[in-house]
Amino acid sequence: MNSVRATNRRPRRVSRPRPLQPERNNGDRDEEAPAAAAAAAAEMPVDESGAGAQNSPYQLRRKSLLPKRTASATASACPSKSPMEGASTSSTEPFGHRAKRARVSGKSHDLPAAPAEQYLQQKLPDEVVLKIFSYLLEQDLCQAACVCKRFSQLANDPILWKRLYMEVFEYTRPMMHPEPGKFFQVSPEEHENPNPWKESFQQLYKGAHVKPGFAEHFYSNPGRYKGRENMLYYDTIEDALGGVQEAHFDGLIFVHTGVYTDEWIYIESPITMIGAAAGKVADKVVIENTRDSTFVFMEGSEDAYVGYMTIRFNPDDKSAQHHNAHHCLEITVNCSPNIDHCIIRSTCTVGSAVCVSGQGACPTIKHCNISDCENVGLYITDHAQGIYEDNEISNNALAGIWVKNHGNPIIRRNHIHHGRDVGVFTFDHGMGYFESCNIHRNRIAGFEVKAYANPTVVRCEIHHGQTGGIYVHEKGQGVIEENEVYSNTLAGVWVTTGSTPVLRRNRIHSGKQVGVYFYDNGHGVLEDNDIYNHMYSGVQIRTGSNPKIRRNKIWGGQNGGILVYNSGLGFIEDNEIFDNAMAGVWIKTDSNPTLRRNKIHDGRDGGICIFNGGRGLLEENDIFRNAQAGVLISTNSHPILRKNRIFDGFAAGIEITNHATATLEGNQIFNNRFGGLFLASGVNVTMKDNKIITNQDAIEKAVSRGQCLYKISSYTSYPMHDFYRCHTCNTTDRNAICVNCIKKCHQGHDVEFIRHDRFFCDCGAGTLSNPCTLAGEPTHDTDTLYDSAPPIESNTLQHN
Repeated sequence: MNSVRATNRRPRRVSRPRPLQPERNNGDRDEEAPAAAAAAAAEMPVDESGAGAQNSPYQLRRKSLLPKRTASATASACPSKSPMEGASTSSTEPFGHRAKRARVSGKSHDLPAAPAEQYLQQKLPDEVVLKIFSYLLEQDLCQAACVCKRFSQLANDPILWKRLYMEVFEYTRPMMHPEPGKFFQVSPEEHENPNPWKESFQQLYKGAHVKPGFAEHFYSNPGRYKGRENMLYYDTIEDALGGVQEAHFDGLIFVHTGVYTDEWIYIESPITMIGAAAGKVADKVVIENTRDSTFVFMEGSEDAYVGYMTIRFNPDDKSAQHHNAHHCLEITVNCSPNIDHCIIRSTCTVGSAVCVSGQGACPTIKHCNISDCENVGLYITDHAQGIYEDNEISNNALAGIWVKNHGNPIIRRNHIHHGRDVGVFTFDHGMGYFESCNIHRNRIAGFEVKAYANPTVVRCEIHHGQTGGIYVHEKGQGVIEENEVYSNTLAGVWVTTGSTPVLRRNRIHSGKQVGVYFYDNGHGVLEDNDIYNHMYSGVQIRTGSNPKIRRNKIWGGQNGGILVYNSGLGFIEDNEIFDNAMAGVWIKTDSNPTLRRNKIHDGRDGGICIFNGGRGLLEENDIFRNAQAGVLISTNSHPILRKNRIFDGFAAGIEITNHATATLEGNQIFNNRFGGLFLASGVNVTMKDNKIITNQDAIEKAVSRGQCLYKISSYTSYPMHDFYRCHTCNTTDRNAICVNCIKKCHQGHDVEFIRHDRFFCDCGAGTLSNPCTLAGEPTHDTDTLYDSAPPIESNTLQHN
């Protein structure tokens, strides 16, 4: 594509600079400087009585009016003149008899200055000297600085150099250029050099200027601009680029204030092009195209630099398909330009604002603003690489950054936010290293990984996504480490459809639904993360997903720590799961995970709850200090518990109910408040080598003391014991009455024994018509589980 463009492009019209005229032109500055000096000196008061009364500059002026004397007369009038002072290059001297230069030894003394010279160098006030110097250009000012120490100090005055600097370059702050490809503005008050204006002038001096309408004036007044022969002026950028090709200058181009439209800017050499304007430079130097890519970098443009300007692609027909290949910036194979401090905008609804494509395409793009585009912001594809740092990428209609087809950029410290689609989209084997980026408030996921994409995401903040944080799907991969993922509307991280990312040492928290959600055969590794304070569970695993979950801290979930359901699997090992509002681990609906060496403790509900045909292997876990049962097994479930320690619980150690079964081998169950092991009516378990010791047996003690069991459980716990119904009080299948209330509160009523199972006493809870004489509190339902909402996929592929 690029070679065709290069072949068919129209020829450049080169405006060659006009040479300076050899004869002297009495321009404005040549006439103003002497007159100003004389006027300024005339205005100063002269002390007629002092020793310096004879040193007035008027004497110098009078001497200049005396008739010119011959060399012989001068010699006879001044017999004591030294050989150095008597040396002359006048054409009146005979050829071959030129006076020798006086030899100067270390012992000799400086010759006394003439009275007028002494006055100018020592007596003339600073204000007058500065006024005279203000009429000089930079080279004359440098020559004046060589006269004496005082002139050197005054000629280095920052105000003088600021005026000259702004006249040439327009910048209101010095633009430093310490090395090729590096430009930055400084505050004069804070810079280490006392005169940064002069320093910057020296660094930028040998450049060409694109300043429409000024070239003719500049070349028509050589006297006025004497000393600026190295500066070249052009009317168009194309002409300046032509000057580079014809070696008129070394490639530094200043583009001055203005809007440059539909110029043919193909860069094939290592030029440097920088905006030059007062105030915010990039806002005032605008380069736009309505028909073709605004800038195209081709082979040979390695190390080119473009900076401090606005670059726009603004086609008349913003949706036409023939704009697919056009961009604000197009960087092709074997190009490595530097793009710095640019504002980049595209109003075309297809393609991208910046396109980097092809082997060897490796730009450096820094401090740019790629925002408000009607397409993709930054597109990196076809093995392209590059470094992209400190950019602002926001409010783009499609992906803020799209990496595809083995593109492998390094993207650091970018601010990617408020996108109307996904923040970052890696697709079709796209890779990349993303570090310390702030990605937030994008309409879809903050970061999407799809179709074998394999990025590395390190130390980024991904937050306040309107649908979620990170979405890995359709065999996506990736290494996601040490990121802060928080306050996303749906899941913090989704992993689905055969994807296998590695999530390590991240903090995933404060989400409005699930922390990490594995579903539809989502796999991968989740290790050493902090996952906390989610409105739903910290981790969900379902529908064939089989992740490895290791060494995480999972806490503060309002719907539990880990939820495994709908045939979910997983290896859950060495995690600490604590302080969750419901169970630390839920295993439901034919799920079959493996839990080993976890610490599951201080839950506000049960430790592990296995329901609805759940299975699983639980080995060598410590389950302690949970508000309800350490392990609750119910409704046709059949797990294997082996070598676990279940202790210090505020309810039962293990409860098995509702036709569930279990295999219990080598477990230690001790110091639990209600008791160690409770089996409901009709439950059969396989047991071997378990130790059930030193439990507090609060239920048996309460029954023996004649207390209502609600008194020890309230509505938050479900002690297992015999429960009854009272036909006299019209109880239903949802009601249960403990044995002591049957004996005390329902004495003489028509009662029925139901079974030995988990319940709390409705009589003691006050939900029956007759008040309980033993206890009473209201009750609440706490058994609601929440599933995460599904993610939304990026629309980027539908438009490109």
